[in-house]
Amino acid sequence: MGWSAREQAVNEEVSLWREELGNYMGHDISHTFSRWMDASFANLPSEIKEEVFTRMDSTLFHMHSIIQGSHLHKDTKERLIATAKAFDETIIQLEDFQHLRIDQLHYMAIQQSGRHKFYSFLQGGVAGTGGMLAFSTDLFAMTVLNIRAIQFIAMAYGRDVQTPYEMTLSLKVFHAATMPLRYQAEAWDDLIGSIQARNFDYFFSGNDELTNERWLEGPMKQLIKSSAISLFRKKKISNLPVVSMSIGAFSNYQFTRRVTDFAEKFYQYRFLLDKKDE
Repeated sequence: MGWSAREQAVNEEVSLWREELGNYMGHDISHTFSRWMDASFANLPSEIKEEVFTRMDSTLFHMHSIIQGSHLHKDTKERLIATAKAFDETIIQLEDFQHLRIDQLHYMAIQQSGRHKFYSFLQGGVAGTGGMLAFSTDLFAMTVLNIRAIQFIAMAYGRDVQTPYEMTLSLKVFHAATMPLRYQAEAWDDLIGSIQARNFDYFFSGNDELTNERWLEGPMKQLIKSSAISLFRKKKISNLPVVSMSIGAFSNYQFTRRVTDFAEKFYQYRFLLDKKDE
């Protein structure tokens, strides 16, 4: 089945976005930071590095499973199906979303991404107040928020992330979306290659690596953001650390915006790929 005019336009938007992503070269500061990270890890034995990244991968899988088992996940799934029924009363389950128009799927996806950008904004603001608990758990909270945002965007495009394949693929999307910008084009191409192979088994058969030295640069930058917050949290206006709250709120918002934009582009492309092969 061929694409409609609107689907063709969305495909062109995704292609343009990918081209812009590939043209990003980074700046001197990011390259310097990357070289410092590479030098730091080069001194570690390979066994230790492998153990660290294996444990981090396992932690991400456990986070994903915990989110899946929450009432929020189930409630969101029910709300998405109810919204889809308003577009097409024959919708019964997530898989039926493939019969909807791409703009209807986009509408449901931006509802999810909008909520999570707002949650990230609030989380950053709370972390910037100087509260030790919020400050120390900011990285963990942002990881959970963004994994959940990708899950819900996947569900908005009719993907059941409770299956092993879709769960692993959504985590691969999280990995790619949280890579430093200059590596994201390569990560995108790897993702697209995995779905173009059309090996949709019950279990993910490709490379299921989620963390590596390149990826770790992102969390390290989040920790640097936390250090910047700590420097300014004593500078208060009307007894509030406005500067540190602003740094935290806008940094977290932009991070989640970048992650959700990447995720929706991926699931839009996947929807179009499936539509083209029908």
